[in-house]
Amino acid sequence: MRSHLLNDLTAEHYRRSVTEGVERVAARLATTDRPFTGVTVDALAPRIDGIDLDRPLHDTTAVLDELEEVYLRDAIWFHHPRYLAHLNCPVVIPAVLGEAVLSAVNSSLDTWDQSAGGTLIERKLIDWTAARIGLGPSADGVFTSGGSQSNLQALLLAREEAKTEDPGKLRVLASEVSHFSVKKSAKLLGLGPDAVISVPVDHDKRMQTLALARELQRLTEDGLVPMAVVATAGTTDFGSIDPLPEIAELCAQYGTWMHVDAAYGCGLLVSPTRRHLLDGIERADSVTVDYHKSFFQPVSCSAVLVRDAATLRHATYHADYLNPRRMVQERIPNQVDKSLQTTRRFDALKLWMTLRVMGADGIGRLFDEVCDLAEEGWRLLAADPRYDVVVEPALSTLVFRYIPQAVTDPAEIDRANLYARKALFASGDAVVAGTKVAGRHYLKFTLLNPETKASDIAAVLDLIAGHAEQYLGDSLDRAC
Repeated sequence: MRSHLLNDLTAEHYRRSVTEGVERVAARLATTDRPFTGVTVDALAPRIDGIDLDRPLHDTTAVLDELEEVYLRDAIWFHHPRYLAHLNCPVVIPAVLGEAVLSAVNSSLDTWDQSAGGTLIERKLIDWTAARIGLGPSADGVFTSGGSQSNLQALLLAREEAKTEDPGKLRVLASEVSHFSVKKSAKLLGLGPDAVISVPVDHDKRMQTLALARELQRLTEDGLVPMAVVATAGTTDFGSIDPLPEIAELCAQYGTWMHVDAAYGCGLLVSPTRRHLLDGIERADSVTVDYHKSFFQPVSCSAVLVRDAATLRHATYHADYLNPRRMVQERIPNQVDKSLQTTRRFDALKLWMTLRVMGADGIGRLFDEVCDLAEEGWRLLAADPRYDVVVEPALSTLVFRYIPQAVTDPAEIDRANLYARKALFASGDAVVAGTKVAGRHYLKFTLLNPETKASDIAAVLDLIAGHAEQYLGDSLDRAC
C-alpha cells in the first residue's frame, strides 16, 4: 500500500492519477449541456448505498468509472449559465491550479514550522485585503472556512471588547434580512435568546438607520449594552448594502463595535466601477469577506479582518507542543494565534495564484459583468406582466414571483411558485433558488456567472411560467 503515498518514489503515479482525474472533469465540463440531470434522492441513494467500502477496487480507472456513476454524472454544475440559484460562483483556472498545489503539498497554516512561506503568503493577502478595505496600519486578520465562521469570530471579539461584567446585558443589532449566522453565532457565544435585535429595512432592503438609532438609544436607557451592530454589504436574498457611513456614525456615538458582513459584496473591493458602494466599510471594526463568492474562488476561501490587530488576542491560546509563548518573543509567526481553527488548509494560495495571473482588476471586471447582467435581468422582470420583482439589485440577485392574471388567492400563487421551482429542478434545465418575502414564496436568481446572458434569464423565466401554468391548469382540473 506504500505505493499510494505521495512522495519522491511515487511522483509519476501521482502525475498519472491526477491527470486522469482532471481529464474526466474536463470531459464533463466540455459536454455538460444543463446544470443538473434531475436525478432524485430515491434514484441516487441506492447506488451509493450499494457500494461496499470494505471492498476496494484497487484501480484508479475503475474508481473513476464508479465516481462517474455516483457523482460526476449527476453533479450540480455551477459553471453552467443556467445555474442561477445560490451564492456559488464558477471558479477561475488559476485558483483551481492553486487548489491542486495546496492539496498535494498539504501545508497546515496553524504554525510556522508547518507552513513557512504559506504563512507569509496568507499574511500578505490579509494585508492586501485590509488595505483594499481601508482599515489602516494596525489591521490584521486570518483566513477562515467561510462567512459563518468569520461572523462568529468577529462577534466573539466584539463580546470580549464589550464593557460589561454581565453577558446577559449584551445585545447585537442586525437588519431583519441579515445572514442567519448572526443569530447562530450569538447562540454559540452563550448570549441569551433575545440577544439579537432585528432592525427593520427600507423598501430597498437596507437597514433603516433611524430605527437603528432608536434601538441603540432604547438599549442604553434600559441599561443594556449594544455590543455590536452587524451591517451587511450584500444580503443573501437581495444583495442589498446597508448605509455604512450612517451606521458607522451611530456606532461611534454609542461606542459600539461595527462589523460588516461583506461575504457577498466583497467583490466590490476590486470592482473598477462600483467600489463606491462600499464607502464607509473602512470605519468597521471587523469585516467578513468570502472570496469563494465574488472573487470566483473554489470553496473554501474566506477571511475575517479587524481594524485593531490587538483584538485578535481574544482567540489566542498557547500550547507547549504547538505555539508556546516564547515564540511570540522570538517573533515566530504562528497563524493559530489568530484563528478559531488549529489545523487549517492553505486556502490563501488560491487567491494568491488568481491575483498573480489575472490581477485584481481582472477579477473585478468579472464581478461587474454579473452586476450589469442583474440590472438587465431586473429590466426584463419589471417589463414582464407575469412577474413581480421585489427590488432593483445593488449587486447580482433578483427576487421575484410569478403572478398569474387569473388567480388572486395568494396561497395558490405560493403553491404555483413552489411547484415551478421544484419542476424546473427536476427537469435539470435550470436551477433557481427560493425565499420568502413578507411570508410569501418568491423565486430568486443569484447571478455569479459572467457566461450567463440575458437570453438565458429570459428563457428560464419562460420555463418557470410554463411550469407554474401547468400546475395551475392541473389544479383547476382537479377542482372541476
